[in-house]
Amino acid sequence: MPLTFDDLLTRARLLARGGRRAILGIAGSPGAGKSTLAEQLVRALNGSGEPWVAHVPMDGFHLADVELDRLGRRDRKGAPDTFDAAGYAALLGRLREEREEVVYAPGFERVLEQPLAGAIPVPPTTRLVVTEGNYLLLGTGPWARVRPQLDEVWFCDLDERERVRRLVARHEEFGKDHEEAVAWVLGSDQRNADLVAATRDRADLIVPVAALPPGASAA
Repeated sequence: MPLTFDDLLTRARLLARGGRRAILGIAGSPGAGKSTLAEQLVRALNGSGEPWVAHVPMDGFHLADVELDRLGRRDRKGAPDTFDAAGYAALLGRLREEREEVVYAPGFERVLEQPLAGAIPVPPTTRLVVTEGNYLLLGTGPWARVRPQLDEVWFCDLDERERVRRLVARHEEFGKDHEEAVAWVLGSDQRNADLVAATRDRADLIVPVAALPPGASAA
């Protein structure tokens, strides 16, 4: 039977059984639908009651543009070494262990393309944290500290041509002209996508785009 969104909700609820806080990771290449899946899961699981699921994206750990300029890496923004991977792993550890008070996580403003410190509060009532990003399954350098903090990692799977089309549209939405968007997607973004695709087999579950709820579009 094909995997459905209801199957994903059931699996996520099972992770949150017991007294400890669980962390679910969602990995995948740029444009494969990670953010959309995370947002839909959190919305459906929380429903209309008291929120018990939080969404903490990896994107909050982008290095600021001024630091990327200093390091000479701004033209590769989005590559593994343009994130604070050690800081991300440390936050995941705090989210797992610190249950008595609010833990603040950084967010990411896509219009500005900049991280925002302390933008996401994770209250003590949170039983499940959903985190998503490209490199959750990358086993090199400080990224190797991330996977041990996650109870499960799901990998978003999307046809490559459709993924590229959606990613170009996203870059255009946030200010790039068409030629600039295509050049970025087929250059820097594609190198990152190839790196992420090589980690697919390490995931606990492969999630096809068909498993997203009706009306949802991958982002």
